[in-house]
Amino acid sequence: MSYSAPLLKLSCDHTKGIVDEEMLEYHTQLVRDADLFVYGRKTYQLMVPYWPDVAKNHSGQTEAGNKFAQAFDSIRKIIVFSKTLDKAEGKNTEIVRTDLKDEILKLKQEQGKSILTGGADIPSQLIQLGLVDEYHIVVHPVIAGEGRRLLEGISLAFAAVFLSKIGKGYVESGKSVLTTGCTFV
Repeated sequence: MSYSAPLLKLSCDHTKGIVDEEMLEYHTQLVRDADLFVYGRKTYQLMVPYWPDVAKNHSGQTEAGNKFAQAFDSIRKIIVFSKTLDKAEGKNTEIVRTDLKDEILKLKQEQGKSILTGGADIPSQLIQLGLVDEYHIVVHPVIAGEGRRLLEGISLAFAAVFLSKIGKGYVESGKSVLTTGCTFV
């Protein structure tokens, strides 16, 4: 029997940007390669019940949207770090109020696929704690003067970042670690 520790992968803010078929297909594959999501309350409430409802009703605007919804709804577990959320709406969801670092270190020791996180607060904290193993950051060709800054006040060293065009945006390809100087909205 082989053991493979899950990687903690980072995906960023999805509330600003352009989503097309290719972008949804890219994110669908990311979700299929994971079996655990780690979110804060705000990101969780953006994703659930929206995507499970799309999966249930096949109500996506495109077939790619429906496939993403099915992948999202098939995830083994969602961990939500929140001090204020009283009840989880989604299936397989656990609300956690313990220390983020301790919980993630414990989750990374479990056998399974990758751990995927997104949003702003939780990923920023995980970056500061040095717990992110892989970054998947989509660069949307839009100018936005608002939004959360993912890496604000965080200094990171990095190797190479390779960009590939996907639909109307660009996404890193290959294994890479990011550096400072990036602003995400």
